[in-house]
Amino acid sequence: MSLTFLLTSLVIVATPGTGALFTIAAGISRGARASLVAAAGCTLGIVPHLAAAITGTAALLQASGVAFQTVKVLGVAYLLSMAWTTWRDTSALSVTDDRTPRSARRVVLSAVLVNLLNPKLTIFFFAFLPQFAPRDSPQALTRLLALSAVFMLMTFVVFALYGVFAASVRSHLLARPRLVDRVRQAFALSFLALGAKLATTART
Repeated sequence: MSLTFLLTSLVIVATPGTGALFTIAAGISRGARASLVAAAGCTLGIVPHLAAAITGTAALLQASGVAFQTVKVLGVAYLLSMAWTTWRDTSALSVTDDRTPRSARRVVLSAVLVNLLNPKLTIFFFAFLPQFAPRDSPQALTRLLALSAVFMLMTFVVFALYGVFAASVRSHLLARPRLVDRVRQAFALSFLALGAKLATTART
């Protein structure tokens, strides 16, 4: 396993993005269990990117301006929707003593959508990963799947750590509702910034 691959993957995973923010938000609002479910959902959201890289959908997106713009618009719209919902709906990131768990299915679905439209993952699987699994190699598919599995495991572990840490400071926020509002607004602005960044992404 290439050290370059491991280090680059760690940097990509650890850099705060939509998935990390979603997992941290789950940890703050619902606790450690919800953050682990969110981390698992974000990890599952990687699978479509892997499937696209294997089937050649990446080439289609690169070749077709319409396809690329469609995916980009969907991603921007979803991020802006998350920003608006997070800013306006206090229940989205409210920290309460309510132990009623949010449906795991809903958390996973939201997490999958977050990473499904994550441009950072698109770049990783369509541009970076193929460098370590040349198509002319007889073991290309096997190596691609193995490297992807390592990346997914790394994603789950890092996101879980983020979420559990966020859950650990949850109790400190219970007595500080104004701080909770600031945290919620910070998440909303982060989603907005990610959406603006994606909107300016050009097809390479």
